Amino acid sequence: MTPLTAVAMSGGLDSSVTAWLLAAGGEPVVGLSMLLWDRSHETTHGRCCGALDLGDARRVARQCGIAHYTLSMEEEFRRHVVDPFVDDYLAGRTPIPCTRCNTWVKFDLFLEKARSLGADRMATGHYARIVEGEDGFELHRARHAAKDQSYYLFELTQKQLAASRFPLGDMTKEAVRGLAREAGLSVAEKGESMEICFVSGGIREFVEEEVEARSEQVVPAKAGAPAQVVDREGAILGEGDPYYRYTVGQRRGLGVATGERLYVLGIRPGRNQVVVGAEQELLSSGLTGRKVHWIGRPPESSLEATVKIRSRHPGVLSHIQPDRAGGARIDFAEPQSAVAPGQAAVFYSGTRVLGGCWIEAGLGPGWT
Repeated sequence: MTPLTAVAMSGGLDSSVTAWLLAAGGEPVVGLSMLLWDRSHETTHGRCCGALDLGDARRVARQCGIAHYTLSMEEEFRRHVVDPFVDDYLAGRTPIPCTRCNTWVKFDLFLEKARSLGADRMATGHYARIVEGEDGFELHRARHAAKDQSYYLFELTQKQLAASRFPLGDMTKEAVRGLAREAGLSVAEKGESMEICFVSGGIREFVEEEVEARSEQVVPAKAGAPAQVVDREGAILGEGDPYYRYTVGQRRGLGVATGERLYVLGIRPGRNQVVVGAEQELLSSGLTGRKVHWIGRPPESSLEATVKIRSRHPGVLSHIQPDRAGGARIDFAEPQSAVAPGQAAVFYSGTRVLGGCWIEAGLGPGWT
């Protein structure tokens, strides 16, 4: 008997075509959507897992001839994604909510709920590939490099990969849209969803709203106050926005004018300072990372791999030295710009994702 597959349907083009492909192939399929954030007041589409887009998911499920259910997961989403997102900004880090959502919600809690409904596995519209290798399941880049999402999936485990399917991993976006048109799906002309699904306005404004809502919770004493803009030696150059409005590598909107082009080198939340400097000072020879995760068997010693320090980073050959505390030191073959705490360093061997870690700090010659 063919196992039942639960398709995570956000109402977007990719997950809709995923459902259609499996259903058209005669497989037992059920569509499941997650209601993650209250957007009942919004009147636009394109907000992943919002009320309007879940309506699109229901319509596509009907077109595919499959059952569809909506799972309310707002509390879990806030606990595992939204609150850590705000906490990271308040700590001077640049978070990746999509990775946390994949790790803690889509491939953990969602999969658990899908199994409680009788599904043995789940399928998503991610552009990545799962390959069964000699030592277990492997995660690989998508064939269409421009749409590859493997960077956001580096924390998946063997068990999660074994229970997951990525039907779009070998396809281009143009081919996916072409299939939707041929099938007459109602979302065939729908555009891309927003990158951060729960933020309808500016990221910094969202953080400030959340800080205000935390009136009974502990937040940094200087959160919301204008930050001092300083150079590496601590000399005050001016006063800017609250520190969490800045990210490493930022050039515009620094709040100071010195006659030279300056960039954000780092953030000091405890001192309410934003450190700026010349572009050359953004370069780092490596980084330290925490919470190292290996998808397959952990290496017995140090290793060389290509490391991506953000989703659109081309990658750099690096020496990775894990430590006994679950962290790692990574030394780049060539200095890299704008190593941002809070982002992920993901390890690749060719197209295969070996694992990754969370960036703690960059190493010299850049700012530390």
